[in-house]
Amino acid sequence: MSTPRHERPIRLGTRRSHLAVTQSTHVADALRARGHEVELVEVTTEGDINLAPLAQMGGTGVFAAALRQALLSGEVDMAVHSLKDLPVAREPGLVVAGIPTREDPRDILVARDGLTLGELPAGAVVGTGSPRRAAQLQALGLGLEIRDIRGNIDTRMGFVTKGEMDAVVLARAGLARVGRTDEASETIDPLQMLPAPGQGALALECREDDEVTRAVLAELDDADTRAAVTAERAVLDALEAGCAAPVGALAEIVEEPDGTLEISLRAFVGATDGSLELRRSEVGPYDDPQGIGERLARTLLDDGAAAVIPPREPRQQTPRVETTTESERSK
Repeated sequence: MSTPRHERPIRLGTRRSHLAVTQSTHVADALRARGHEVELVEVTTEGDINLAPLAQMGGTGVFAAALRQALLSGEVDMAVHSLKDLPVAREPGLVVAGIPTREDPRDILVARDGLTLGELPAGAVVGTGSPRRAAQLQALGLGLEIRDIRGNIDTRMGFVTKGEMDAVVLARAGLARVGRTDEASETIDPLQMLPAPGQGALALECREDDEVTRAVLAELDDADTRAAVTAERAVLDALEAGCAAPVGALAEIVEEPDGTLEISLRAFVGATDGSLELRRSEVGPYDDPQGIGERLARTLLDDGAAAVIPPREPRQQTPRVETTTESERSK
């Protein structure tokens, strides 16, 4: 059965940052390759124009709020989010209809002189805007000085090239999408640093009642990626933690000798000062990612995780939305 098609170009909402536009263009190209017409619509979000610490603005959900409002108001037909920035609480009226195959979910180190984490001297200054990364860096006991940073990829890497910091930690997927992984010193082993739940994956969101767009986006859905990120985000949800909480999780699909598939899930919860470090794991059936994540969260809570998890960010207030279409930019 053929997928229904829009009578006009699909309006794809994206943040205006270089990385966001790049990853949205990848999605648009994948849809175009399947015969759909697509027009990018840039949406200005609070997280793009306000460089205050994310915790002060309500967490990483500030990146999704304006895109979701543009969807609900009918200004765009779909939105592309970095899944790690998407709040776990479902937005009424919207649905994540497609989750494409994820990029490498690991974190990456960009350091002066090509140094690795283990080679950084005690007292080295490492920048990150993520409490999760800060907690795991402190847990390594390397004597690093962690500083909070914000900004796009160029801004963050510029702290190193300008000599203001010894290193910064970024998501490898972001550098991969803009073709700059060769500038990294080290891809960090998950044994040292578990990524954010959903890191490296994209969420393709549309209105729940838009059956045509839902069917189109389902063409790009990858079952293994959806299963893995569902398990990871179930940990966040059951911990009642927000996207900016010091929580890491990584699920992997494992094939057993008898051919059955299982999900192997690891998670981290820690204090940003290194005073608490919890690493736990859970294995379960492929068709129960939600249950696996919930069971692992219960284990973490039983072992004291609640002590370091801040309250979940409140639902974002309706933002002021500014949009710019591709055709308007070309004038």
